[in-house]
Amino acid sequence: MTALFTSFKLKDVTLRNRIAVPPMCQYSAVDGLTNDWHLAHYTSIARGGAGLVIVEATAVSADGRISPGCAGLWNEQQAEGMARIAAAIKAAGAAPGIQIAHAGRKASANRPWEGDDHIAAGDPRGWQTIAPSAIAYGANLPQVPRAMTLDDIARVKADFVAAARRAREAGFEWLELHFAHGYLAQSFFSAHSNQRSDQYGGSFAGRSRFLLETLAAVREVWPENLPLTARFGVIEYDGRDEQTLAESIELTRAFRQGGLDLLNVSVGFTIAETNIPWGPAFLAPVAERVRREAGLPVASSWGIDAPLLANRVVADQQMDLVMIGRAHLANPHYAYHAAKELKLERPSWVLPAPYAHWLERYRAQE
Repeated sequence: MTALFTSFKLKDVTLRNRIAVPPMCQYSAVDGLTNDWHLAHYTSIARGGAGLVIVEATAVSADGRISPGCAGLWNEQQAEGMARIAAAIKAAGAAPGIQIAHAGRKASANRPWEGDDHIAAGDPRGWQTIAPSAIAYGANLPQVPRAMTLDDIARVKADFVAAARRAREAGFEWLELHFAHGYLAQSFFSAHSNQRSDQYGGSFAGRSRFLLETLAAVREVWPENLPLTARFGVIEYDGRDEQTLAESIELTRAFRQGGLDLLNVSVGFTIAETNIPWGPAFLAPVAERVRREAGLPVASSWGIDAPLLANRVVADQQMDLVMIGRAHLANPHYAYHAAKELKLERPSWVLPAPYAHWLERYRAQE
């Protein structure tokens, strides 16, 4: 058995393999409500053989959406739609996961194919963004956010808690907190975007406070027997990489002590001016270091779609799970084709039994 197709157990959830589908925004919701597109999308990917399917960044409040087309989980009607998706993913044999998020200063944006920039001032589709400090992201997202008050911070933490409760009630078995990609939590941690002088800014402890308090609040309501994870940008590629990574590992240790079960290692994306070394599995050495020094299971993505490479990073213990995103959009049966490329003896059995039956029955004719 290749490493990529060994099972992975975390708490009471056992994944059939190490292939996970990361959150990929569909920008197709209306008022935060999912629809037939989302159901078809997630069902098709789940039945392709992945062990875990994580639903796209789902806003904990209306002002936490990236765009007006983003999914939400701030009311019961939205939870009902998400329950159908969770059930469909599980019926297809994958573990149903969901990522909950607040976009912070990157919110109130047009959908990518409509500009991928901030909605113009005065446009009724937009809204006032919030962030730790009144600092714009820049580039195509120039809106200056409103600096959050302590009441704002308390409200957003409560929104995360409410969304986590709804996610569990909807049937999700894996929860990911979005602490990455320049969205609200990441912008609290980064000195690029956090210039507060109160208890939520300044020192490492201050910049970490929002993330740790949010984790602790969600830990109180998320079942202890189910995985609680986070996606976190541990490095920026801004010329201060060693300092940032060292702080990120220290924070990850605190996450582990606070009840986090796995970290999805990513890039900060807090500023536009970076020098990211794009390439095959470029984050694998970073993920391995986090795994080793923080003592926490890790996953990661970015450039590991090739089955041989995905298998290698698991076999070399650089990652516990590989997040395969765009390859699943191009081929929802990625896991089956990866199993064939890795020469599993019976690759068809990666798929649900109704598919595997037909493929196995006529395997001799291939």
